[in-house]
Order: sequence, then C-alpha cells, then structure tokens
Amino acid sequence: MAAVILKDGSRREYPQPVTPLAVARELSQRLAAEAVVAKVNGVLWDLNREMPAEAELELLDFENPEARNVYRHSTAHLMAQAVRQLYPGVRLAIGPAIEDGFYYDFDLDKTFTPEDLVKIQARMAELARANQQIERRVLSRDKALALFREQGEDYKVELIEALPEDAEISLYQQGDFVDLCAGPHVGSTGRLKAFKLTSVAGAYWRGDEHQPMLQRIYGTSFPKASQLEEHLALLEEAKKRDHRKLGRELDLFSLSEEGPGMPIYHPNGVVIWNELLKLWREEHGKDGYLEIRTPQILNKRLWERSGHWDNYADKMYFTEVDETPFALKPMNCPGAMLWYLTSHHSYRDFPLRSAELGLVHRHELSGALHGLMRVRAFTQDDAHIFMLPSQIEEEVGGVIELVDRLYKVFGLEYKLELSTKPEKFMGTEEQWEAATSALMRVLEKRGIDYKINPGDGAFYGPKIDFHILDSLKRGWQCATIQLDFQMPERFDLTYTGEDGQEHRPVIVHRVAYGAIDRFLGILIEHFAGAFPVWLAPVQVKILPIADRHHEYCRKLAAKLQKAGIRVQADLRNEKIGFKIRQAETEKVPYMLVVGDKEVEAGKAALRTRVEGDVGQVDVKEFQERVLAEIKTRKLG
Repeated sequence: MAAVILKDGSRREYPQPVTPLAVARELSQRLAAEAVVAKVNGVLWDLNREMPAEAELELLDFENPEARNVYRHSTAHLMAQAVRQLYPGVRLAIGPAIEDGFYYDFDLDKTFTPEDLVKIQARMAELARANQQIERRVLSRDKALALFREQGEDYKVELIEALPEDAEISLYQQGDFVDLCAGPHVGSTGRLKAFKLTSVAGAYWRGDEHQPMLQRIYGTSFPKASQLEEHLALLEEAKKRDHRKLGRELDLFSLSEEGPGMPIYHPNGVVIWNELLKLWREEHGKDGYLEIRTPQILNKRLWERSGHWDNYADKMYFTEVDETPFALKPMNCPGAMLWYLTSHHSYRDFPLRSAELGLVHRHELSGALHGLMRVRAFTQDDAHIFMLPSQIEEEVGGVIELVDRLYKVFGLEYKLELSTKPEKFMGTEEQWEAATSALMRVLEKRGIDYKINPGDGAFYGPKIDFHILDSLKRGWQCATIQLDFQMPERFDLTYTGEDGQEHRPVIVHRVAYGAIDRFLGILIEHFAGAFPVWLAPVQVKILPIADRHHEYCRKLAAKLQKAGIRVQADLRNEKIGFKIRQAETEKVPYMLVVGDKEVEAGKAALRTRVEGDVGQVDVKEFQERVLAEIKTRKLG
C-alpha cells in the first residue's frame, strides 16, 4: 500500500507506489501537463520517479522559482545531448540553471559559431519532439567512475572524485545520453517546449584561471513560445540599454586594458556621480551621520585582526611599505574601527553613526569583469553605526527608512532578502542566532515581506540585502545591512555604560547605494541614458539657427548657468536639423532653438526630449520650470 497526502490535506491510497505524474493525471490532465517537478516530503522529486510508501506531495509549475530552475536545468541537459550527437569529440563539464536561463560548459577543439548554435537548437527541437523519458539511476562510486572514464569524460570523473565517500551518485539518462546529475528533472524531453540559445563565452573550469578554458553556451527556455518571445524582446531592450554601450555614446566613462576593472569617469559621468553624492550627503545629514575618511592601505596586522586575512585574502591586493606588508583595503570597516578607537565613548554617545565614501579594491577574475557592474576598484557608501544592544532594532529600522527614501528618488522598487550564517564564519552559534533573530524581528514588526537566503551572510554576521528592480524588472543587489558582534571583540571596542563599567558596543555595517559605480551602471540602464533633469550631465542645449543668433545664445546660456542650470550653446557651423538630432542622441532633456523671431521677442522655441516641439516660451518661466525640476528631483 502507498499513501499520498496532497497540499490541501486530502489523502489518497494506492495498492502500490506511484509517481507524482500518475497522481497529477488522476487529479487533472491540465495539472499533469503543467507540472514541472514535484516536492515529496519537502524534497524536490522527478515527476516519473516512484514516491515512498508515505508521501506528502506538492506539484510545482513553471511559476514556482524552484520548478523554473529544474525546467531550465533539464533544457541544459537537452542541449548537452544535442552537442554530444553533433560533435562526438566533445567533453562535458557542468550545466546549471541560472537566473533567466541556463548554460553548459564544453571542452571542444572547434570554436562554436552562431551557425553552430542554430544547428544545436534544431537538434534540441528534434530530441524534444522524440519525447524521450528522463530516467534517474543510482550507481556505486566505482561503477560511476568506470562509466565516465570509459566515455573519456574527465570533468565528470573529477566531480565524482571530489564528492564525499558516502555521497549518493545519481545519473540521468535520456535516450543514449547519460549525464552525472543530482537532479531532479522534468520527466521527459517532450515537456521542454520553447528554448533559445543566446550566446557563447569562454569560462575557466571551476572558475579558476589556472584551469582549462571551456566554451560556455548560454540559453533560456519557457513552457510557451509567447513567454520566450516576450523574454527575447526584453533582452533586445536590455541590449539597447547596456550601460557599456551608453557609457561610450554619452561619454560617461571608459575602461582601459592598462587598468582592467578600474573605470575612468569622463566629465559627463562625474556630473552624475557628484549629483548622487550630493543626494547621499543630504539624506545622511538628515539622520545625523558623521562623514569620515580612512586610509587606502593599511598594515597586514590590521587585516589579521579584522579577520579579512583569514577570510578574504584571495580577493585582496598587497604591497610593502618600509619592508612591512600592507594591503589595499577591500572594505572600509577596519578603518572605521580605528576611528572609533581614537577617543573614549560613553553610552550617551550612542547611536554613533559614521559614514564613508571609501574607494576599495578587490581582485576579481578577469572573466568576471563586466563594465561598472563587476569591477576591481569601486567606491562604497559605507556606514558603521556603533550602538547599545538595546538600540539594534531601532537603528536597523532607521537604515531601512533611509534606503527607502533614497530609492524612491529614482523610482526604484525593491525586494528584501535575509542572508544567514555561511559555512565560513566568525563567532559563536549563540551570537549568530541572536543577530539573525534581531534582524527578523525588525522586518516582521514592520510587516516587510522578505525571503531567507541561507548561508549567504557575511563572515562576521547576518545581513539584510535590498534587491532593486529596474524598469525591465531585473533585480540588482545594492543596499545591505549587516549586524556584527565580531569586530567589537576583535578590535576591543568599548564604551562606559550607565553602571560605570566597560561594555562592548554592537555594530551595524551598511551601504545604501552599495558600490556607487555599480549603482550608476544600474541607473544608466534603468533610464536608458535618458536621465531625469537633475541627473542629466547637460540639462539644456541652446541651438542657434544662424551665426547672427550666437550673441543672443551666449547671453541666454550665461543667464541660465548663473541660475544653476547645466547648459551648453551649440555654436558650430552646422544646420539646425543636425544640431537637434545630435542633442536628441545625447538625450538632453531640453533644447532651446533660437532664430530671428526668438531674438526679436526675447524668447526661445522649446523642444523637449519627451514632447518634441513645444513652441515659443518665455525664458524666465522656462528657467523657473527647470530649477523646480532640479530642486524637487522630479523623475519625469
């Protein structure tokens, strides 16, 4: 006998073990068709795998994030099967699901071309139509090693050898294709309906630059062609918004091989940068933060004391000063601790909120660098709040409010994640439990929805991460709030309590923008380079129709500039149509066209980035309009 308990609590009994798919078909043909994977007794389970004699069953469709990953991982296997059939000498590495898609890494002498992707995708479609069953098999370690050695699959052998001795080793087979995989999968290739291979890139085996370079084919998949088409349209829009492309076109920043991952900001980019810092200082001033600056390089013994030497050295850059080892700071925290230690503190000083716009350096693999989104040198808007244990919830709540104020200025929505203790951590289980519980209480008391991100906390404490959603609804991790009981111990930070005794403060580490460089990259893509007036490098362009209008334009530009507006007069010997088109390409919010009528009337003809040709306007009224938009940081 077998018993299945459904999510609604109802119980079904069967004379023998059944698969989730068999139960789904009994309930509804539509449910059976839309199910991607099952959850059996809380564990993800293949649709066509028999369940235990007593099983709690939940059927998951593509809308469920876990099921979506299974669907795309199964598509990665389908792609590997197609590649194996088309290119017999290929060796397979790994093929996980990733956000919005999947990839598979291949070792092949031939370089994949766009034409190869078309061939592979066509073979995938044939294999999907064949509706081959995807069957799970469990093998002993010795048999699995023998199988993959016989096939010449060195990467699979290496993966098996790295598994613990007692690990269960499972394989998945569809037709004549077998792959090492923990699973689960969708049950049959026919369930994979709409897929697209999107690109090829190089990737080191296991992300190690000393290992072989593999070819990584990326793709995505959906149950419906309409969903795939919508996603591909978003990808095309994302290409147009690519901050690297717009950064060149709008002359905002550049990257050089002389300093990989270390951006060079051009005057236009610096204008936006400074506006972001101005807003940052205003908002932090409202909450009583004290701005500090700390050194770029510090003695090795400081990084040993902070724990970075043991937990973060592989991401750090080193140098020597007076034959003593020093390190470029990868984080601002130790410098803030040194500042705290420069004076004695009382409980009356708390909360003590310090903030720093600190340039940090972290070694990222060259293959991971990506415009402003992944760099080696960046500025963090760090803050360290020193407080009494009783002030934790109020201070964390205050940071959430500050971040919310900042993000609303840009029209950014966000979601929150609570990241818990990682495998490599400092401190005791009790400290971590207390810190994690405190962050949970803050979120729950405020009625804020959040997701648990197990094991992704900082090595010194749990954290709340803000994932902002841009105009294409893509998520970006920016602000973070980290609760820390470790640094006060390591740096022997104390304060005098009401009882006259010495006590340890608690620290909240937090960033609001995150990395300002990355936040700027996100904004470029969010606004597609068409920044609101207050952020635009050039807010107004004045365009004379003929040389005789130049003097009027110079005076008009000087007047607007004196009022606090960023303005340029285009006095080149070019036709007015050309000047207008260039200003539009540069995404300038406002253009003032000046001809004989405008000079005679003391006015200007207004064109806007949104409305196009508006007509003649009073210059004083226009100036007031622009200044109001700048002052209020108007979005539209």
